[in-house]
Amino acid sequence: MPKQEAPLSQLQSYLPEGSFEGVLYYLQHYHVHLTVSKARASILGDYRHSHANQHHRISVNGNLNPYAFLITLLHELAHLLTYERYGHRVQAHGLEWKNEFSKILAQFILKKIFPADIEKALMKSIQNPSASSCGDEQLLRVLSNYDQRKAGMVFVEQIAEGAYFLIRGGRVFRRGVQMRKRIRCEELATGKTYLFSPVYEVLPVDLPATGG
Repeated sequence: MPKQEAPLSQLQSYLPEGSFEGVLYYLQHYHVHLTVSKARASILGDYRHSHANQHHRISVNGNLNPYAFLITLLHELAHLLTYERYGHRVQAHGLEWKNEFSKILAQFILKKIFPADIEKALMKSIQNPSASSCGDEQLLRVLSNYDQRKAGMVFVEQIAEGAYFLIRGGRVFRRGVQMRKRIRCEELATGKTYLFSPVYEVLPVDLPATGG
């Protein structure tokens, strides 16, 4: 099973100290069915609104460090709050969602739950939150300082241009040039080009690097 329901008694182990009671209020008040997922490469969490006889549903990747887990959960709770207020009348990541996310995030910042470097990054992003929980690259860089990263893993931006790296699933790529917000990389097996986030985690491969 890719997901498992998170008993409230165990939820505290996923969260940073001082945040559990605040989170618990929202989960109980809005009758949220929370699940903890295995690692997903493209998303950190998701939200499904209540319908028929089902409650609101939120899932968060269980491999996140406690600060990243909390921020992702608040991101999804902001979707819930936006739906409760506006239903389907607004865009998923429009101004209404940004306002809800900024407000709920501010509540937890005021509790002094986050280390100084994360709090500083959050104060910058709170003015215009990213639509994707993976989208704020500066925040992701800071949050990664608190990860239990697997040995040898680095960000794509740390790979030298022309050098090779491995991603989950065993695919090998050659790093190319830095675009405006993404890094162009070529898959070795197919020759196809893909755009990577600079803070996507990969494993360097010891192959002869080529220029250009």
